[in-house]
Amino acid sequence: MGSHVRSALKVTVVAVLGAALAACSISSTGVVKDDTTLTGETERLAEAGTRYTGPEYLVGILTFDNKTPSKVQGIGEAATTILRTQLESAGLKAILMDEGELAEQKKLTELQASGAVKTGKKRANEGFDALDYRLSGAITAYSEVEEGVDAVVYQSKSRVARVTVDYALVDIATGRSLVAESGAGEYRKKTTGALGLGAKSSFDPNLRDGALRDALAKAMSKMIAKLGSQPFSGKIVMVNADSIVIRAGTRSHLNEGTQLTVYHTGPEIRDPDSGELLGRQESKIGVIRLTQHQNERLSQASVVSGQGFQSGDVVKPVP
Repeated sequence: MGSHVRSALKVTVVAVLGAALAACSISSTGVVKDDTTLTGETERLAEAGTRYTGPEYLVGILTFDNKTPSKVQGIGEAATTILRTQLESAGLKAILMDEGELAEQKKLTELQASGAVKTGKKRANEGFDALDYRLSGAITAYSEVEEGVDAVVYQSKSRVARVTVDYALVDIATGRSLVAESGAGEYRKKTTGALGLGAKSSFDPNLRDGALRDALAKAMSKMIAKLGSQPFSGKIVMVNADSIVIRAGTRSHLNEGTQLTVYHTGPEIRDPDSGELLGRQESKIGVIRLTQHQNERLSQASVVSGQGFQSGDVVKPVP
């Protein structure tokens, strides 16, 4: 082969390699955006929230414990923040009960007491709004693994994060768990490169948060379904000559005109063996009709039948 031919071949190979290198680049997919998950769990949770017609309960979220063997930094706090976003997007109200939030509340109370901060419509020492449920849990496992396919020209790698979450939704009034389960989540991020550029992977908090969103969205869907199946229950807060005021409001999602049965509550009923509170003895005393909502927490009602209504009586929809 002549020198001119060899030179031509060399130029051709260099030109092909140069064109290929110029055309290729490292790319990635699977970045968490707008609180989404690759499995579509967030979208399904949003749909469940749209269909939810139960009361807008107030849920207190405790910081999730970090029980992962490797103690992944910040994973408990990340889970708590994600849960608040998911709860509120599903139509419920949430209050963070983590150490930072409680410390801020204490600091504000002290400032009001010293006079440095004036008291508004509500004093800080009155605390948060009354909670309906407590949500707590723990991150018990977390792992990241790399899966990849290498070839002479093309390389592709996936970084996969997997997480296991234990969680419980507890009724504040009774201390009983409505939902107590363990769930798993997964998130995958893919990187690609070509011709020796490689597919580099490094620490990415999106992996951790993506796996958490997946697991927690599944958990929230189950909680929403459970809360939606709970019958409404409120209480009479005031009785006067013209009307009765009950704890319901627009948050109850009850329509004006809804009839409610009123019960006097009696002694506690406890399991004779374990001592567990099972409920209270209830005696039906009458029926009222919801006439209008005063605000998101209070409604007015009129008497349909019965008498002797008083503050603290329980109201439930007529069966």
